[in-house]
Amino acid sequence: MHPPPPAAAMDFSQNCLFGYMEDLQELTIIERPVRRSLKTPEEIERLTVDEDLSDIERAVYLLSAGQDIQGTSVIANLPFLMRQNPTETLRRVLPKVREALHVAGVEMQLTAAVSFLTILQDESVSIHAYTHSFLQVILLHLEHRDTGVSNAWLETLLSVIEVLPKETLRHEILNPLVSKAQLSQTVQSRLVSCKILGKLTNKFDAHTIKREILPLVKSLCQDVEYEVRSCMCRQLENIAQGIGTELTKSVVLPELIELSRDEGSSVRLAAFETLVNLLDTFDTDDRSQTILPLVKSFCEKSFKADESILISLSFHLGKLCHGLYGIFTPDQHLRFLEFYKKLCTLGLQQENGHSENQIPPQILEQEKKYISVRKNCAYNFPAMIVFVDPKNFHLELYSTFFCLCHDPEVPVRYTIAICFYEVSKLLNSGVYLIHKELITLLQDESLEVLDALIDHLPEILELMSTGGESSVQENKLSSLPDLIPALTAAEQRAAASLKWRTHEKLLQKYACLPHVISSDQIYYRFLQRMFTIMMTNNVLPVQKAASRTLCIFLRYNRKQEQRHEVIQKLIEQLGQGKSYWNRLRFLDTCEFIIEIFSKSFFCKYFFLPAIELTRDPVANVRMKLCYLLPKVKSTLKIPADKHLLQQLEMCVRKLLCQEKDKDVLAIVKRTVLELDRMEMSMDSFQKKFYEKDLLDQEKEREELLLLEMEQLEKEKQQNDGRPTTDKMFEKKRKEIKKSKLIRSQSFNNQAFHAKYGNLEKCASKSSTTGYTASVSGLGKTSLLSLTDDSFRTRNASSVPPSFSPNTTLPSTSRGTGNSLDPKSSGSKDTQPRKATLKSRKSNP
Repeated sequence: MHPPPPAAAMDFSQNCLFGYMEDLQELTIIERPVRRSLKTPEEIERLTVDEDLSDIERAVYLLSAGQDIQGTSVIANLPFLMRQNPTETLRRVLPKVREALHVAGVEMQLTAAVSFLTILQDESVSIHAYTHSFLQVILLHLEHRDTGVSNAWLETLLSVIEVLPKETLRHEILNPLVSKAQLSQTVQSRLVSCKILGKLTNKFDAHTIKREILPLVKSLCQDVEYEVRSCMCRQLENIAQGIGTELTKSVVLPELIELSRDEGSSVRLAAFETLVNLLDTFDTDDRSQTILPLVKSFCEKSFKADESILISLSFHLGKLCHGLYGIFTPDQHLRFLEFYKKLCTLGLQQENGHSENQIPPQILEQEKKYISVRKNCAYNFPAMIVFVDPKNFHLELYSTFFCLCHDPEVPVRYTIAICFYEVSKLLNSGVYLIHKELITLLQDESLEVLDALIDHLPEILELMSTGGESSVQENKLSSLPDLIPALTAAEQRAAASLKWRTHEKLLQKYACLPHVISSDQIYYRFLQRMFTIMMTNNVLPVQKAASRTLCIFLRYNRKQEQRHEVIQKLIEQLGQGKSYWNRLRFLDTCEFIIEIFSKSFFCKYFFLPAIELTRDPVANVRMKLCYLLPKVKSTLKIPADKHLLQQLEMCVRKLLCQEKDKDVLAIVKRTVLELDRMEMSMDSFQKKFYEKDLLDQEKEREELLLLEMEQLEKEKQQNDGRPTTDKMFEKKRKEIKKSKLIRSQSFNNQAFHAKYGNLEKCASKSSTTGYTASVSGLGKTSLLSLTDDSFRTRNASSVPPSFSPNTTLPSTSRGTGNSLDPKSSGSKDTQPRKATLKSRKSNP
């Protein structure tokens, strides 16, 4: 196939040129409306302001002669002007603002309300000056015809009331309310009066409230408009807090009783919610003789009324259970429980006979309200367990819990997933009753439900494993065989979705598994999956979460052979991998190893493979290693690790001499200074490093105990479970279980890091390594002579005997990388391409 001739590629004939001209004319027509929307020279001239004017003069000019948008800009900038020059702003700008607000539109009014509130919060002027200059403006616009504007000014006034003195409140606000709350005033005026009265109650003494405020409250509670009655009813809670228990019982409670029988459904709803919120204020007699009958009547009539009442009732069921606890008779208790169960299944029994596209709008709206009711029931489920007593859960509430966990709507299942941990805690030893529901929610098709459940997954699994009838470690999963398949399926669903944060969180929570399932189950079902995620996943936070969880799995693995296999794979497939991305993840893993394991463990297995990456061909890898070097050095102890310190110094010197990348070289120099200031830990305890040494000693002790338990298990199998062996095994197991480190790492990964992160900061007084001298004398003879001994591993005195491997770990040579690296192709190759790597240097 031959290429087309040049004329075919670009034709400059007359016909073709005419075609191009027509296309250009079409583009011109398209752009014409845009050009017409631009400002004309005359408009630009009117909007132009002299640049030599001061801020105050410019504000005055724009408020006087400018357009609305310019005036709005000035008012939005008013708090700044008040901070800069309050005297001139009050004298010259504020009068212009008052004039502009008389004819201002909605946008300028809303801006002014916000600016006035900001000035109050900034305390730019005294309360006296603010009252004199701003209060009357606020009161003037409270009854604006636009509801949004009126509410904005009202919010500003309510904030101002908090700081005004009593006399000002009485003369400027309370006295005018007497006329503003009359029936002759507009509905908007009376609504504003209700909210102001609710705020004023806390500012005056009981005598003033009784004489001047309560008559207005009673009058507004009897208003002819249901909106006013409802608004005043919702303020009765604030008023009750200000007048005390006696007046509440004699004045507020009768009004609430009368309003609860109001003809308006919104008024009855407001009365019910206010009664629920004030339950703690009333004594037992009032609750049993007055409030309980009202609640009973309200519940009986709720199904016949608007569904919005059911939504409110279902939301406040928890408060009702708490406030009326101990008052119900057995019959009332049973009826209330049945009412709750009925709400939990509301709307599920209805069969409308229509397809989804044929459902009438009113039916759809009703179903949405029913979903809200069931969601509120799920929210209140822990309170209902307390109401029936956890001992009666299986008989009274299990079927309801089952329905909520299998509800067809995601919001309901999401809410019950959030409450699952609270339910587990309340059931305590009866937690085994909800094992199947845990599996159901783990397998839920919605990732939102899974995300809600895993927030407390470690605590839930701990309760599941220890709260049942058998707490023996080997029998933890005897009653929950589907847990491991459910956990693996949940991780795979999260990995297949685009919600990587849920995937990251799930991997972080899996760090609790060593306390829930056996070491072999983790090794065969989860550990290889962590490797796969580290090698193939494209989301960095997910890779890091998998890396840290893998390190914790390794930390509590009880078989030496399996540990050595994992270590070997980490070094060969990550540290010596062909993909630079995998080598970066190896350094992340080294950082987690330093955090989780003892110093001797890191030095034995990871020290040399880590510092060998100073010769990595990719600049990003060398840069990341430089950031890690201070933590690497902190794992050394002198004199046992002197040969490793020499290795570290030699690598740093080579970097200083041979590094060609200017960014890496700059970081190397900063790292050298940091290393030079670090003090070395000694084999013996030092006062300044006491806490760190004690923590490291605890880590070593636990690592030894795990290996001893492995040996005891072998002996137990050989001796067919003799009593002496069983006792020793149980003793070792209890020692590990009591460990503070295991608890902090398994069930609160982030808390562990925060608690001990500060211990990594070393004192900066003197140096025992002499990096500075080495840097200044690089041209001279090396102070360190490398012998064969310098490449040996840590000597026996510094390594626990239990760490001696049965199998040979991989060498530190980079030439033995795995050829089947999944990221060996593409952009993440081994070539040091600076043009494509610079963007990753700051945070690889």
